[in-house]
Amino acid sequence: MSKYQMIYQNLLNKIKHKEIKSGSYLPSENELMKQYDASRDTVRKALNLLLQNGYIQKNKGKGSLVLDVDRIAFPVSGVTSFKELQKTMHTDVETIIQMFEEKDIPDDLKEELYMNEGRIYHIERVRKIDGDKVILDTDFINGNIIQGLKKEHAQNSLYEYIEKELGLKISFARKEITVVKANQREKELLDMKDYDLVVCVKSYTYLEDATLFQYTIAKHRPDKFRFVDFARRTEL
Repeated sequence: MSKYQMIYQNLLNKIKHKEIKSGSYLPSENELMKQYDASRDTVRKALNLLLQNGYIQKNKGKGSLVLDVDRIAFPVSGVTSFKELQKTMHTDVETIIQMFEEKDIPDDLKEELYMNEGRIYHIERVRKIDGDKVILDTDFINGNIIQGLKKEHAQNSLYEYIEKELGLKISFARKEITVVKANQREKELLDMKDYDLVVCVKSYTYLEDATLFQYTIAKHRPDKFRFVDFARRTEL
């Protein structure tokens, strides 16, 4: 193991065991250099690894802020598959397929998917994280555009199939986030503990040519996630 990896692992252990608490700042680069008898470049490599893996956030002039690793950071503005997001998690994750069917589009979904007729895929997946079932993803996908979907694609990654096998480019999404009461089915499928509310994220996802191909309703148990975005101030 290289020196920067050793420093990374040591700091990570301290964060995970709450020796360094979330919301506090790591020692400065100079202090870490003395503490680990390491060069600035080596310390920066270790800090960059913590940053890339979602454990810290660098604040200019203040240092490296330790993030709450008990809550999983869900990007609001990006278009990220759960498989891609899973790579940034530091937990055991399992996907359970509750439903996978192809059917004629029902009337109540025609407006959501801008379809008058045709076939859709209705996919329901429960995401189990650290042994708890905490997300219910329900996807409705335009089967006229996305063809050949199979259950194994839903188990692995829908976006991977769409982009790598179909050669289509996923471009952007419009999202709406609300907090709603959990219905009976959600209470049955998710490990809700004492919670009766869920965070509901509705997403409309488009291809590069601005074709809407997916409408998703994702319900999250509220204690497990933080929803993050990047914003830049612009002059009015």
